[in-house]
Amino acid sequence: MPGTERPFDKDKAEQFLFQVVSDVGTAIHGALSWIGDRLGLFATLAASGPVTVEELAARTKLNARYLREWLNAMAAAQYLEYDAATERYTLPPEHATALADERSPFHLGGFLEMIVPAVSQAPRVLEAFRTGGGVPQNAYAPEMFEAIERGTAPWYEHKLVQEWLPAMPQVEAALAGGGSAVDVGCGSGRAVITLARAFPKARVHGYDNHPGSVERARANGRAAGLAERVHFDVVDGARMPALDFDLVTTFDVVHDSADPAALLRGIRRALAASGTYLMLEMNCSPHVAEHVNPIGRFAYSVSTLYCMTQSLAAGGAGLGAGMGEAKARELAAEAGFGHFRKLPIEDPFSVLYEIRA
Repeated sequence: MPGTERPFDKDKAEQFLFQVVSDVGTAIHGALSWIGDRLGLFATLAASGPVTVEELAARTKLNARYLREWLNAMAAAQYLEYDAATERYTLPPEHATALADERSPFHLGGFLEMIVPAVSQAPRVLEAFRTGGGVPQNAYAPEMFEAIERGTAPWYEHKLVQEWLPAMPQVEAALAGGGSAVDVGCGSGRAVITLARAFPKARVHGYDNHPGSVERARANGRAAGLAERVHFDVVDGARMPALDFDLVTTFDVVHDSADPAALLRGIRRALAASGTYLMLEMNCSPHVAEHVNPIGRFAYSVSTLYCMTQSLAAGGAGLGAGMGEAKARELAAEAGFGHFRKLPIEDPFSVLYEIRA
């Protein structure tokens, strides 16, 4: 009844107190994880097996006192195992696949690298809470874009050709026969390079409106020995001309866009009549009740600190990571697409849509 006060639940208050302490510890521990990733400590531990502080200091040439405190924090967080009898720390192989192995489909080094460049913008995001607007993309340190590259690399190495494209046979046939593709919002160009390797006859392009990312993409193309076959340009996807691509892709791009409606119109214009648009977005929606879990916490948090704020800084829509399928369908229909299919691919982080004229 109105006015009836709920009795204070002391046990619930205590449980929440420990939850907050745990969350603060997790946040601060994130900074130490960032240090471990940047210094290559996880990789060293994976290669060395059980080590003492002194042995790790000798291997890395790092200060033993700092290493002891860092190792203790990692052991307390159960990232490492600690043997009190031998005073040795071990990174289990099951943990190394996420923390140390860059080629692993489960590698999360990019997420660790993202912590500091994202959180460092918190004071500016705080001000945007008061004034509106946001933090522009060019305000973020270069490490933010390197982190995004590393965080998404497992998609392209382990899923794009092996799992995602086989769900769209018409795309495989077109590229195998010498068709054309463009990755819009290509970032560091990993998807473009993967497609070029898998389909030697295809013509593959990457567009991004962030010059720094395009420079990274070109460098990656050269390093892969594909400089003559892959092409990267600073292009706003909303202003693409009609180029008759057989495949257009966006990977975690639409929800970041300042003008997602214009972006999809540009994609529709650039796509061949029989072409396919593959949209990947975060597996998250505006309905928070569906995402009261660690992935939801990550998605909404990184959206606040990067995805949403950089869109709003450009006077944009600020859709955020929780854009959801309904919004994706709406944008596709408004752009003139008639076919919209959620691909039958189960992934805790991502959802993929096949969109055609």
